Amino acid sequence: MPHATASLTRRAGRFLRTSLFAQVLIALVLGVLVGRLWPQAGSSLQPLGDGFVRLIKAMIAPLVFCVVVAGITKAGDLKAFGRIGVKALIWFEVASGFALVVGLLAGNVFAPGAGMHVDPASLDKGAVDAKTGGGQLPSAAQFVLESLPDSAVGAFAENSLLQVLVLACLVGAALLHLGQKKVPQILPLIEQAQDVVFTIVGFLMKLAPLAVLGATAHLVGEYGLGAMSTYGKLIAVCYGVALVFLALLGGALKAVTGLSLWKFVRYTREELLLALGTGSSETVMPRMMQKLRAAGCRDDAVGLVLPTGYSFNLDGASIYLSIGTLFIAQAIGVDLSLGQQITVVLVLMLTSKGMAGVPGSAFLALSATASALGVIPAGAVALLLGVDRIMDSMRVATNLLGNCVAVFAVSRWEGALDRVTAKKVLNGELPATAAPDRSGERQERGAQRAEAEPVVEAREPAKVREAATEPGAAPVTGRDT
Repeated sequence: MPHATASLTRRAGRFLRTSLFAQVLIALVLGVLVGRLWPQAGSSLQPLGDGFVRLIKAMIAPLVFCVVVAGITKAGDLKAFGRIGVKALIWFEVASGFALVVGLLAGNVFAPGAGMHVDPASLDKGAVDAKTGGGQLPSAAQFVLESLPDSAVGAFAENSLLQVLVLACLVGAALLHLGQKKVPQILPLIEQAQDVVFTIVGFLMKLAPLAVLGATAHLVGEYGLGAMSTYGKLIAVCYGVALVFLALLGGALKAVTGLSLWKFVRYTREELLLALGTGSSETVMPRMMQKLRAAGCRDDAVGLVLPTGYSFNLDGASIYLSIGTLFIAQAIGVDLSLGQQITVVLVLMLTSKGMAGVPGSAFLALSATASALGVIPAGAVALLLGVDRIMDSMRVATNLLGNCVAVFAVSRWEGALDRVTAKKVLNGELPATAAPDRSGERQERGAQRAEAEPVVEAREPAKVREAATEPGAAPVTGRDT
């Protein structure tokens, strides 16, 4: 009996040492306990989470650059890369627009702000200005202009993903134009740099449990659990709508690719838990890129669709913004007409595209929507200050899964998805870190070519006989050498 207990203890210890999921889960529970029992100590642990996020962000720009350049050059077709970008933008617009509509429908049905009777004059508008730092969302023209780099070094220094993507596309196009004969060393160098970045990310991921502990303890210690009672209905509606939206997204993924979203969630459970614990989807972008490539998505599709989705495909934020707008209107007693609600959708579809990387972007988008409607005082946006941080988990998980589904869907749409490998990886038949096996794609393409092209003999009979009669000739076999 003692031997069995010792064996079980050793196995449990080995599991804790090797499983990032278990480590992050334990850190999450400890963070809640520390923040609840010792609020001041919990609030002081914030640098643990912030430091980890900064280290991961430092790796994202070089990784995206390497993956996109390598993807373009390996695919060998810049037009295909352009098609992937256009199809990704179409998917993003449809998905985020659908998220906004679903959020508005839920806000009308469940009315989370009804009966609060809040006086807008009693709210502190200065608190919103402090949250946003007095900034504002870029206009459409400014957003496009800021996506174009004015300095190659500056794009990496400012960690601007869209600017890095533009640079990567230019470099990839130049490599395709020059060809391997003129620049034979560049692509191997980029691939080696990519391996170095992935290795560094692997080192940093060992610090993930500490980051989750610090971020969770700070959240609970700073905001407490009181918001749960004050905003309980709003929180329940937002999280419930997010689950419904993800279920619908899973149905779309199944219809387009034949893959299961639930199996993908199980496949990426470590990354999802880490994103939830730190409140940031950027912390898991490198790992998600790695896992999507291992799951059969082509490099160019992963390198373009996933980073672009971080700026264009904010499904979770769309749900929160649409429900939040109705919540504010209901709380102050304003009844929005159908036309005004359509205006909400149109305004948010524009403002949500410039949210990424802007401090307090959710409040800036809500303020812009309130100004466009003209019936909601800008100060009323302060109603959501107490609950905004709690919504991070919903926004992060929904945004991240929405972007990963977009990668699979666009890859399938463009013929850049190896479904044989994807199903094997999601079913656990192949390790998550295995290199994609394109045998399924090759078999399909080979079968199509076999039907379209005539069979050509490896050797002509006359030449075979001549070769066989030459002095010292090797015996002819049926195997093609």
